[in-house]
Amino acid sequence: MAQQRRQRPSLTAEDWAEAALSAIREGGGLSAVAVEPLAVRLGATKGSFYWHFANREALVDAALARWEQQATDAVIARLAEEPEPAVRLRRLFAVTSLAAAEDPVEPALLAQAGHPRVAAALHRVVLRRLDYLTELFSELGFTPDEARRRSLHAYSGYLGHAQLAHAVPEVLPRGPEARTYLDGILRSLLSPVPSPGTAEATDTRGTGAEL
Repeated sequence: MAQQRRQRPSLTAEDWAEAALSAIREGGGLSAVAVEPLAVRLGATKGSFYWHFANREALVDAALARWEQQATDAVIARLAEEPEPAVRLRRLFAVTSLAAAEDPVEPALLAQAGHPRVAAALHRVVLRRLDYLTELFSELGFTPDEARRRSLHAYSGYLGHAQLAHAVPEVLPRGPEARTYLDGILRSLLSPVPSPGTAEATDTRGTGAEL
């Protein structure tokens, strides 16, 4: 009986999915998801794996779904408690810029966007994030078209930040400068739409429009 009490509790499908996600994080992509090494990591047998999953592809799908939940759904749920959309936007940028610098999962998945399973997960995540950003900008008073445009602008900036954070992190501001950097991005995203005919709306100097 004492020996039975010392045994590890039965693993769940979520345990396997989290281990697979950790392997993607540490190994740089889907190639790191292999049943036997994960079984060793978890102190389990391959029989435990096949109890929960029909094959490796099913485990990959579960790991990607777990990433979706952690990196998108859970973040949006935490922000829902804040009533002010401008504050939610700031907190969203603060949280995601930090996550982009610390977690290599998303850059690894973006590098494998041609993989059908990764492509499907990225498609769902991108649309969910853009829809959420569009809702925020709509709450801030922008028209539907302008809200969508600014959501694309914001998300494109996030992707660039995430890539730089892993490829050339030294070019990104740190410490107090990082806050100034974030403030500048938010001011740009929240600036009023120029009225037609104003100098700001019509001046193309320095934009490359003459090319």
